[in-house]
Amino acid sequence: MNRKQLYRILVIVAVLGVSVYFFYPPRDKIRLGLDLKGGIHLVLQVVTRDALEAEVSQAMDRINGEMRDKNIAGATVTISDLDILISGVPQDRDQAMRELIDRNLAGQFESQVNYQGTGVQYRLRMIPAARRALGQQTVQQALETIRGRVDALGVAEPTLQLYGGGDVTDQIIVELPGVDDPGRYINIIKTTAQLELRLLYSDGTGDGKAGPYGTREDAARAFDNSIPPDYEILPYREKSADQISYLVLRRGASITGIDLKNARRGQDLNGAPLVNFFLTSGGREKFSRVTEANVKKRLAIILDREVKSTPVIQQKIDDESAQITGQFTIQQADDLALVLRSGALPASIQILENRVVGPSLGLDSIRQGIVASIVGLVLVLSAILIIYKFSGMNAFATLIVNLMVLLAVLGASRATLTLPGIAGVILTIGMAVDSNVLIFERIKEELRLGKSVRAAIDAGFDKVFATIIDTHVTTLVSSFFLFQFGTGPVRGFAVTLAVGLVANIFAAVYVSRTMFGTLLEIRGGTKLSI
Repeated sequence: MNRKQLYRILVIVAVLGVSVYFFYPPRDKIRLGLDLKGGIHLVLQVVTRDALEAEVSQAMDRINGEMRDKNIAGATVTISDLDILISGVPQDRDQAMRELIDRNLAGQFESQVNYQGTGVQYRLRMIPAARRALGQQTVQQALETIRGRVDALGVAEPTLQLYGGGDVTDQIIVELPGVDDPGRYINIIKTTAQLELRLLYSDGTGDGKAGPYGTREDAARAFDNSIPPDYEILPYREKSADQISYLVLRRGASITGIDLKNARRGQDLNGAPLVNFFLTSGGREKFSRVTEANVKKRLAIILDREVKSTPVIQQKIDDESAQITGQFTIQQADDLALVLRSGALPASIQILENRVVGPSLGLDSIRQGIVASIVGLVLVLSAILIIYKFSGMNAFATLIVNLMVLLAVLGASRATLTLPGIAGVILTIGMAVDSNVLIFERIKEELRLGKSVRAAIDAGFDKVFATIIDTHVTTLVSSFFLFQFGTGPVRGFAVTLAVGLVANIFAAVYVSRTMFGTLLEIRGGTKLSI
């Protein structure tokens, strides 16, 4: 055997050895997708309007603060359908007001000015480009926050992506294979987890007027149905989970989830679960200043716009930790700590589709897919052996090499095998057989022209190579587009098909030619059973 042929055989053996290393045992190396293992499939919609409303509200707060600093009195600032309306600004303060708006909202809001008698009204509207940018940022932030929560739960091989894979969308696809408690996972994913610490209403003599009140109407009546613009009414859930009352609190938060460093489950003196949260150095400084300036006042701990507790500030607090109490179970406390650690969602989430796939369906799919693959492989190989005689064994060997390389790539990349992925494997078998048929028919044609066996084999591979590359590249391009724009199982099909095609080029051209060459050296190069 010549040295070149020996090197080719060694390369093939090395590839097979590496392949076995990466995919064996397949149970540990190849992960199963949602349709094979069972789990949940969710289509989530990010309510980007929430982020727009929050942005407009913050802009209004900045305008209010600047107006107080610039002594622009007599004006009212309200929000109407995401527009900021500033009414009653004296005309002699018009220029100061315009400068104030430009300084705070330039490039984000556009303004319309109306003169009304002795006053001026300004309508501030967020420009379309700013709305789009904020919407995209909100969806992307929501995706990363959900990804952090899913990773913290330890779900193996989850799928999280924007619907369609583009940027102009407000929908997110989440697939969690193998989860056994869908309700818990869904609750963790959609919980906003917006943490705030706010002071209760105080008129200087105490905060008794802050409530609690039995209804919102009772709270409003306590203020003659005119809640001060810097305050709002929020629900307060007492220790009893069925009892809800209402409190009047400041709109501006003293501490938010941004100031949060960590959170974990703890327990109170009675052993009941609670959640301890820890502040960053900046949050600790803010917490210290707020508590020092508001001793003997109540501080509300708010989660997702619901008051959880209202401890009284007894003294200045320099500690970095605080607690959220309530009627938590151990799992609820753990889940709340998890979502606090992973960060708050920038907007609320709506579930558009919730589909649970049972593992029994997955087992049936695996079993049927394996049976279909084996039956198809046996039928194809039988036909190859009948038509091409002993050379059909060459096709059989290249198919085995093709499948081993495919499985090795799936195992090494920790790819997820789905039911469409199995279909991609079956299609790869068909493409591999097609390549062998092209090569064998070309060799037979060269033999009919009177060429020697070695010359016919060389001519067959050389003349068919361009055709094989052309067919495989066009299919690879299709696989790329399926992967780029498809979702979940479709992408699984694209991956297995693409990897199988690349492996087939190696198997059908390199491995098959090496086997023909080795056979010729063993048999003297005078006969070929084809």
